[in-house]
Amino acid sequence: MTRHTYFCVDAHTCGNPVRVVAGGGPLLPAVSMAEKRDIFVRHFDWVRRALMFEPRGHDVMSGTILYPSSREDCDVGVLFIEVSGCLPMCGHGTIGTVTAAIEEGLVIPRQEGRIAIEAPAGRVEIEYTKNGQYVDEVRLFNVPSYLHARDIILNIEGLGEISVDLAYGGNYYVIIEPQANWAGLDGMSAEEIKRLSPAVRRAAQDALAPVHPEDPRILGVSHVMWCDKPKAAGANARNAVFYGDKAIDRSPCGTGSSARMAQLVARGRLAVGDTFVHESIIGTMFNCKVEGTRRVGNVDAILPSVAGWARVIGHNTIYADDRDPLVHGFQLS
Repeated sequence: MTRHTYFCVDAHTCGNPVRVVAGGGPLLPAVSMAEKRDIFVRHFDWVRRALMFEPRGHDVMSGTILYPSSREDCDVGVLFIEVSGCLPMCGHGTIGTVTAAIEEGLVIPRQEGRIAIEAPAGRVEIEYTKNGQYVDEVRLFNVPSYLHARDIILNIEGLGEISVDLAYGGNYYVIIEPQANWAGLDGMSAEEIKRLSPAVRRAAQDALAPVHPEDPRILGVSHVMWCDKPKAAGANARNAVFYGDKAIDRSPCGTGSSARMAQLVARGRLAVGDTFVHESIIGTMFNCKVEGTRRVGNVDAILPSVAGWARVIGHNTIYADDRDPLVHGFQLS
């Protein structure tokens, strides 16, 4: 019998949890984070389930495990874990992880105010601002993001026919805007989002089955973004992002905001240099910008940046004991 011990810094980014595993993560070979992700998923996914699912986590749990980077131009490697799986990239997770890592001294930047992480999706540059010992804001310059498909008609039980777009911002997002068969977020409860989103995700995956043009390991529809007009002063748009089996992102979602900007640029509703303030389901906001353009394979993409705040809420030593019949966690169906 073995007791596995994980030393964690718990935080939240604009309301969504980030559990940063600073010690105790499984030892992985000195390969790229993309390769580490593959090895972790094949051999150590039980660690993700133990830390993210009940009784040590919950339906909205999200986190990261820190590793040495395989790249000379990165300060640290980050493996993203959450209830839905081991993601290629996570925006709110990056903001929370960088905040925790800087404030707790887990990473010493080569240059004050700047850091670069190696994510499974690639290298991500980051700027942060401090107020004394605390990090006030983190801005990540995300991976190239693009509109994968537009005006796709899906027939969803309980909704009928809806028109959706699919965009990539580090993960693939179904994007739904108000239309004839969906009036918007104000008329939709959280329970309805959780009930309808899995059907939308399945239908989009069946119709499109996306694969990244440059990295075939990044594939599949993972998130559903319900979009609407903003409520908060200064915001440009509002969303509710569904992930996992039951989770709604409490933050405006970093990779989702990147995907949304890519969709809006492709549709001529945003341009390079434009800012985009994205409001979450609880009213917190990310300050985003279209920084530039890039080609991804044969696809036109944007270079997005996303800025937000996070707060460290505690230190947590977690045991996963083989004597515990629930050592690998559980979820209620």
